[in-house]
Amino acid sequence: MVHRRIHRPTFCREDVTVPNSSASFTGAVATPHTLATDAATDAFRDGGSAIDAAIAAAAVLTVVYPHNVALGGDLIALVRSPDGEVTCVNSSGWTGAHADVDAMRAKYGSALPARGADTVSVPGGVRGWEALHGMGGRLPWHRLLQPAHRAADTGAPVAASLGAHLDDPENADLMGFEDFERLFRPGGRLLQTGDQFRQPALASTFATLAGGGPDAFYRGDLAAAMVRYLRSHGSVLDEADFADFRPEITAPASVEFRGLTVSTSPPNTHGFIMLRALAALEEFHTGAPLADDLGTLMRVFHHGNRLRAEFLADPRHVPVDVQALVHDDLRAATPVGDAAAARSVPRGDTVGVAAADGDGWAVSLIQSVYHAFGSGLVDPDTGILFHDRGTSFSLDSGAPNVLAPRKRPLHTLMPVIVTEKSELRHVLSTMGGQGQPQILTQVLLRMLDGATAVDAVAAPRAVVGQQALGSTDDSVVVEADLGAVALASLHASAFETVEVPRHSENLGHSNVIRVGRGGDMTAASDPRSDGSAAVVQYARHQRMT
Repeated sequence: MVHRRIHRPTFCREDVTVPNSSASFTGAVATPHTLATDAATDAFRDGGSAIDAAIAAAAVLTVVYPHNVALGGDLIALVRSPDGEVTCVNSSGWTGAHADVDAMRAKYGSALPARGADTVSVPGGVRGWEALHGMGGRLPWHRLLQPAHRAADTGAPVAASLGAHLDDPENADLMGFEDFERLFRPGGRLLQTGDQFRQPALASTFATLAGGGPDAFYRGDLAAAMVRYLRSHGSVLDEADFADFRPEITAPASVEFRGLTVSTSPPNTHGFIMLRALAALEEFHTGAPLADDLGTLMRVFHHGNRLRAEFLADPRHVPVDVQALVHDDLRAATPVGDAAAARSVPRGDTVGVAAADGDGWAVSLIQSVYHAFGSGLVDPDTGILFHDRGTSFSLDSGAPNVLAPRKRPLHTLMPVIVTEKSELRHVLSTMGGQGQPQILTQVLLRMLDGATAVDAVAAPRAVVGQQALGSTDDSVVVEADLGAVALASLHASAFETVEVPRHSENLGHSNVIRVGRGGDMTAASDPRSDGSAAVVQYARHQRMT
């Protein structure tokens, strides 16, 4: 979906490009909710950079899209600076210093639960905003949080995606959480699409953050309140776990593909799966990986999923050989037919924001609560909903991803930026859980084959693995409009298929920006979401500073 607001100086639909000019400022943004896109374009108008726009949008999303993202969740982002350097901000939170795998094994057996206090790790998102802002933010911190505060205070209509998730039988277990029901079933009536959704406690928290800065989230009264709430539900997190947390700023993981450099986040994230697929396509020289060779591409992803399960973990705790994960045995295949049983899979989980500006800044920002509504815990005093990223840990003492103190879990968030000789070409972001590498690869391949950004994000998708209810590690979830040739290729590769409707949320919300060699920008938001995209242009003297 592309967004147009006529009172702006210049707005363009995706198929009309806006050239960059030294006499004007150009900004582009795509998000999964129109209010977030509005917040980003207002940041551009007021003198902000792409970084400011991305933070303002992400903050609004924590208010209006709580099934996918919250202040109590994680962030991973890629930033491209005007000098062409791409940097990863990994703000995925860690477990508490007193995390005890033996205690969890005694309590739960072989696996952690999907919800509850024992799945909550320190939320990294706000520290992630802080790191991004320090790289190239121009607007004051408090200004970036104003739209989010307003949305929480005065309320916003319940979006279609949020309403559908509240009504989804898969989330019925949440109705046993008193604090969850207080927020989402006010007066005993479950919120419905279109209802006005006010969150006064969360508005108060945003006011605290605006005045106290990011430190207010991790130290002081607000942090103490969150810790008290979590510990009252059995968490071992303490104030030191919050106060000590800092993001990791690293180089991205990258491969060369069709003359471009494709960069994503390194471990503890699974971005390597996308890079491995692109490296394999370069080696195989496949003709049509999204049509008659789709089965081959899915076999590559199928094996990548197995590598993720066996080797991916926090490299600060265990060795993770990224080069081997990306490049070794590209023709290796995992047998199809010995699949794990179908289980509950994350169906809300994430938001992706793509932002870029004509000055050279670009951001792919991904934030998450993992499963829809995360842990299900909502602190009534702060309004903060907490993620359940800790459920990704293994309780197997021999597994690299085993639970341990101050360790980050295996993570599905993975931003992507594509450059050509350091010049920006694409900013890609998506939700989609374990399928994120597959979704982004398909969107990128379509654009490289000539599709517009709008057509690339709207095109039918296929994802191997546990992506939707009823799927297994060995099945491919396909949208109903996937072509017959592609479907035949999947069947020839021995995959079972699970069909979902066209434009199903199970196949992710993607948001992308495309930059031409002349600097012209186009943007697109996924029709599977409630989002919008905008490209704006201002005369530099008109921008507020």
